[in-house]
Amino acid sequence: MPELFDGLSPEASLLVQTAASRHVWGRGTYLLREGAPARHIHGIEQGAVRVRYLKDGKEINLRFLFEGAFATNLKSLRSGAAADCSLVAMERTTTLTLEGSALRILYDRSPEVERWGRSLLESLLIQEQGHADLFKLYTPEERYAWLKQHEPALIQRVPQTQLASYLGVSRESLSRIRARLRK
Repeated sequence: MPELFDGLSPEASLLVQTAASRHVWGRGTYLLREGAPARHIHGIEQGAVRVRYLKDGKEINLRFLFEGAFATNLKSLRSGAAADCSLVAMERTTTLTLEGSALRILYDRSPEVERWGRSLLESLLIQEQGHADLFKLYTPEERYAWLKQHEPALIQRVPQTQLASYLGVSRESLSRIRARLRK
């Protein structure tokens, strides 16, 4: 399992952990509701979170996050504007939750924590770019094959209906894709 504070010295890691609080979220619980401003960053210790958007009353799954990942809405956290998506616990999930304002204070107190935060942000941006490229360049079948090879936890832990939404296809289309790839 990836560690939340990889790259930090024990002292800096303790500094961040002391500023955070541990939360346990039940399945289906919202860590952030669409329309509310994001005020927290949630480091996932155990469990899974999905990022979902509502369009015309229909859920569209944008991302799935597992142990070692951080969940928030960066745009809302930074601007204070309403979040355009929700964060929902997919299963019982334990997070280390840090207020955005507390993190900014830690940045001022510790150059090491600030460097770690910048590195984390760069990693998140690289992941987002890769995700965007995946959806711009590949067919749904190619995306599923890529996920199967590179992110098997997604295939194993995400319900088919949510996975189909994520891939931009119906559940029936996903079943056909899976059947073709098994041949």
